[in-house]
Amino acid sequence: MTLLVWAGVLLIGGIGSVTRFLVDREVTRRAGRPFPLGTLTVNITGAALLGFLGGLALSKDAALLTGTAFVGAYTTFSTWMLETQRLGEERRKWAAATNLVVSVVLGLAAALLGQWIAGRI
Repeated sequence: MTLLVWAGVLLIGGIGSVTRFLVDREVTRRAGRPFPLGTLTVNITGAALLGFLGGLALSKDAALLTGTAFVGAYTTFSTWMLETQRLGEERRKWAAATNLVVSVVLGLAAALLGQWIAGRI
């Protein structure tokens, strides 16, 4: 792997994490609810994008830059788990369970949809 590719990973990963922050913040602001809709939106759109990228015939470096660097920095498993745990701590068990189930079901559906769309191109 070249130095240029590593620099691309740093730059594109940074863009992905800033994009996550902006999308999460905007969705949360608009929703105005205590449910973590911002993180859900980020992870579902990230799953769709990763499914789409996985369905394309990308080179190794392009897959690294788009899938690992951007989507990996854009999506957030740890925040999803922390928010779910906090919902449980707040005794909002149904919200915590909903966050888990909806995230997994919609995430899988989004990844499959993204892959399906890529297969049609």
